Amino acid sequence: MPNGRLRAVMAAGGWTYAALAQQIEVDPKSVERWVNRGRTPRRAAALQAAKALGEDVHALWPALRQARPARAISPELVALYEQRADIPVSAFTDLMAQARERIDILVYAAVFLHEAYPRLNELLTERTAEGCIVRIAIGDADSDNVQARGQEERFGHGIESRCRLALMHYKPLADTPGIEVRTHATTLYNSLYRADDQQLVNAHVWGVNAYRAPVWHLRRHEESGVFDTYAESFDAVWSTATPVREEG
Repeated sequence: MPNGRLRAVMAAGGWTYAALAQQIEVDPKSVERWVNRGRTPRRAAALQAAKALGEDVHALWPALRQARPARAISPELVALYEQRADIPVSAFTDLMAQARERIDILVYAAVFLHEAYPRLNELLTERTAEGCIVRIAIGDADSDNVQARGQEERFGHGIESRCRLALMHYKPLADTPGIEVRTHATTLYNSLYRADDQQLVNAHVWGVNAYRAPVWHLRRHEESGVFDTYAESFDAVWSTATPVREEG
């Protein structure tokens, strides 16, 4: 059965099969089958097409509303640690040392990295010299969300002090080519440590210090998977964060 909704949306926007196919990098025959035979595309292609057409993906392909079969273990999950304290700092620094394209760090403070590995700034600078882009987002000590986290974890003003200490650690990197440091005021649900297609995610649990909360090690396996969900979360926070300058 033809997909009348898709046909109407394409016609209203002046889209031909070839034009939409070129936009989302699929075969024009695939688009023709979506329209005339009512075929449902793969989820990734459907999302791209819906975005190009400015339409809700489920309005175009209601079948995509159906829940995908549950998987006992995600193929992107490399390891699960019961708490961050179980992981040697070398697991974080080794991941960064292997990065070739990007390193992203999203935390409130995470001063344990500098305390256990004083060469962290040098490591990050070395990676940029090899072409890596490094983005570091740390908590704004004066923000309401940082202060609330201190109260929730019964850490009081300690977390604010640690945010300021983290800023002192990272500030010398702020004007290094390839490295950008920002402060953010968001509610931090997870601390993220990304190196290319690998990521350590430190979950945050209400009333529990981060070192006692679980960590999962992810490796990107598929588009729009678990890894990408956290990567997009980083980008969303980054877009709201304030740049830091060494002299500032």
